[in-house]
Amino acid sequence: MCGIVGVISKGAVNQLIYDSLLLLQHRGQDAAGIVTMQGTKCFMHKARGMVRDVFRTRNMRGLPGTVGLGQVRYPTAGNAYSEEEAQPFYVNAPFGIVLVHNGNLTNALALKRELVDIDRRHINTTSDTEVLINVVAHELALATRDRPLTPDLVFDAVRAVHKRIKGSYAVVALIAGHGLLAFRDPFGIRPLCVGEGVGPEGREVMVASESVAIEGTGHQVLRDVAPGEALFIDLEGTVHARQCAENPSLNPCMFEYVYLARPDSIMDGISVYQARLNMGETLAQRLISTIPPNEIDVVIPIPESSRPSAMQLAQRIGKPYREGFVKNRYVGRTFIMPGQGARKKSVRQKLNAIGVEFKGRNVLLVDDSIVRGNTSKEIVQMARDAGARKVYMASAAPPVRFPNVYGIDMPTSEELIAHGRTIEEIRQFIGADALIYQDVDAMKRVVGALNPKLRSFEASCFDGHYITGDVSAADFTAMAEQRKAQVDEEESDDRTRLALQNGEPA
Repeated sequence: MCGIVGVISKGAVNQLIYDSLLLLQHRGQDAAGIVTMQGTKCFMHKARGMVRDVFRTRNMRGLPGTVGLGQVRYPTAGNAYSEEEAQPFYVNAPFGIVLVHNGNLTNALALKRELVDIDRRHINTTSDTEVLINVVAHELALATRDRPLTPDLVFDAVRAVHKRIKGSYAVVALIAGHGLLAFRDPFGIRPLCVGEGVGPEGREVMVASESVAIEGTGHQVLRDVAPGEALFIDLEGTVHARQCAENPSLNPCMFEYVYLARPDSIMDGISVYQARLNMGETLAQRLISTIPPNEIDVVIPIPESSRPSAMQLAQRIGKPYREGFVKNRYVGRTFIMPGQGARKKSVRQKLNAIGVEFKGRNVLLVDDSIVRGNTSKEIVQMARDAGARKVYMASAAPPVRFPNVYGIDMPTSEELIAHGRTIEEIRQFIGADALIYQDVDAMKRVVGALNPKLRSFEASCFDGHYITGDVSAADFTAMAEQRKAQVDEEESDDRTRLALQNGEPA
């Protein structure tokens, strides 16, 4: 899960892309990158860190041009600590292509072998985005075959790309001297929308992961990019669109509505904020059948994503809603922090309890989801330390029982607290007096009701159904091995950094 944006304008785009990435910062805090194009020359700056830290005035001055793209990275594949794997990626032939990607290719290893052995292309990192850009470049070269590039030939290339790659992907690519290409996977798992506006120099066209990046920069959202659809935006800002997949279907990721997206975004016709209110309504119904509301004194959300659900639940059961935790906004989201050690350490740095809201009360804590359980365990203990008499926990999402292979950091079953455990066993682990989970079918029903045209969701982490139909047991084994190697490397890096901080030999 990353945040991506692309812009074609009549004036300089570096500041607009920077502002857009700030609005998408919640989608990735590991690294950030921007590429701009002036004429046929591309300028790039990328590094690990938050947007505000990666881009200084000198970096922005080095990004001239009226066309560009950017990304904030949340690593799910490859080396989380490698600056080389920060996006965008670049290949010089054909034309010169720069690409950013949100998602995860489930057949990246097989594609890498094809690219090396058959297509004679070199892959230099473990990133699936480098695999993806080389597939795009190869198919674009085949489609053009020394002919002038046209939108039709670009769409032919995307059609071939769809046939080769599997998994989830929303892509924005810059083709030097020609324009921007954007496309979305045939299942519509990862989000992508397009908008337009008038900048200081004239009309501007944007594509971005979330509507908030378009609206927040003073532009108007036109629509979502359809599953399997490709857009080619030429240098004059003309948008060419074509459906490039054979059997597209819309199955947006349910976890976007649960946690990942900003509440002020609208994705595939659904208000994220309203979706979370609806989840709070159905969660209240589950709660009432488990705990008599008169045993609850106060409803407290765990910031940030759970607030709408907690407010709706509190209203439904007739109990006061209170802010019981103060969030340190300068600590990253714990769910997307690499390394369990860093994640656990950050919880108490990130949240602090307001004692008056807990002391002597039976409190109901509402979280958006419970993934690994360690954060929930820490928070329940914080509530007890603040003087709570009883601590109940409610999750606005169902139990996360299955790995996610489409770009969310839930790669192995062993890391998921709900995998192979009963609700009672989870309750005991986190130390709550009661634990209430959302119902899968109810969640799908109330979120889907916000867009009657939407028939299904990608909700594999809850129901175990992998919508692309190409995920095998061998894939999970490979992911588990890759994850273990990555965790070992992260822990080694943690130990090295700690030793250096303490003046010890690394």
